Formats: sequence, structure tokens, C-alpha cells
Amino acid sequence: KATPTTNHSIHITLPLDNTTLEMVAMNALLVLTLLLAVTCYCAMAGDPDITTDFVVPDGTMASGNFFTFTGLRSVVRGGAPPTAATPFKVTKVSQVEFPALDGQSVSMAVLQYAPGGINPLHTHPRSAELLLVAEGWLDVGFVDTANKLFVQTLQTGDTFVFPKGLPHFQLNRDPKYPAVAVSAFGSANAGTVALPKALFGSGVDVGVLAKSFKTDGDTIQKLVAAATTMGY
Repeated sequence: KATPTTNHSIHITLPLDNTTLEMVAMNALLVLTLLLAVTCYCAMAGDPDITTDFVVPDGTMASGNFFTFTGLRSVVRGGAPPTAATPFKVTKVSQVEFPALDGQSVSMAVLQYAPGGINPLHTHPRSAELLLVAEGWLDVGFVDTANKLFVQTLQTGDTFVFPKGLPHFQLNRDPKYPAVAVSAFGSANAGTVALPKALFGSGVDVGVLAKSFKTDGDTIQKLVAAATTMGY
């Protein structure tokens, strides 16, 4: 016959002094602060969120027309391609051109390159860029924060991502045929900082630029003159 057993385990609760209680409270407060900081960072990492389905500007009626953008019709139909005088052309579909994108965290652009055309070094401070080559070939590249260069030659149908905020470029090296690409952004207004214009066409003092690039003022003046005549 089995003999029942009895659990004689003893639980001892030690009293916590004031110092221990203060340490527990401080640790809890620290964890709460860190969680709050991470939450705020994640909330601010993209476009501000909205609490409605969409945003309609005052005085605008929400209809099918409001959610339709027709500015790419001429591009798709082959009108006004880039030329030797303007070897690169971009048609943006951002919140500025298409107000229905406000709060939707998405936008796009169609990029057209004449033979030999280039989209010079630039950055998008508020979004990464996902580029699809729709026609032709493109040499693309970006530079990371460790000053490492990443380059690739893309064929029609290839896709390439430019990480958020990093300097990057696209070049149509073909001397005879144009190229077309479509870019998507994770922001309604990704922003564009064209580095040649930002550095040499924004009015930064020539002396500052000369010292920054360890060159003379005449060289900087030539770069300033070139930047102020850029068509993009």
C-alpha cells in the first residue's frame, strides 16, 4: 500500500529595505524610459500616421478625381523625352503633385535618361528608393556612411534599392539609346538633395568650399558656375 507523501517545502520571504526598493523602482523607471524612447523613435521613423482613412485638403471634394493622378500620361505616351540639352528628366508623383498621397507613406517617380544622361549624386532624406529599370541599361551606385562605394550595372527588368539618406546616382552609359526607370519611395515626400547644387549652387562661401576641398577659389568658381546652370 502506497504511503502518501507530504510536501514540507518552506518559503521564506525576506523583507526589502528602503535601498533595495529604491533600486527596483529606478530599474523599472529606466526600462519604462527606454521602451518609451524606442516607441517614439519607431513612430517618427516614417511619415506621421493619420487617424482617418485619408486626408482631404480644406475646400477639396473627395471623389474619384481626387485619388487620380494624370501627370504621367504624356510620359507613358512618349512625349517630351530628355534631350542633349537636358539629358535627364524626372516626373515626380509625390504629395506636392498628388495631394491624395498625404498620410499614405508612398510616392513614385519616372526617370528618363538621354543617351549618356546622368542623375547626379543626390540623397533622399526621408525614404529609401526602390528603382526598376523599365527600358535600357543603367549604371547605379551609392556610398554608405563608411565611405564604401556599391555599384551595379542594371538591365531592363532589374531592381535596385538605394538605402535611405545615402548619396547615390544613375548613369545611362549607352551613347545611342535612352533609358527609363521607375522609382518607388516609402514616403509621400521623400525629398531630394542634389549634391552638386547643394554644395556649389546654394551660396556657400567660396572660401569655405575651397578650404573644405583643399583647392583654390578659381576652381570652386568654375564648379559654382557649372552648378548654377544645371537643369536638374
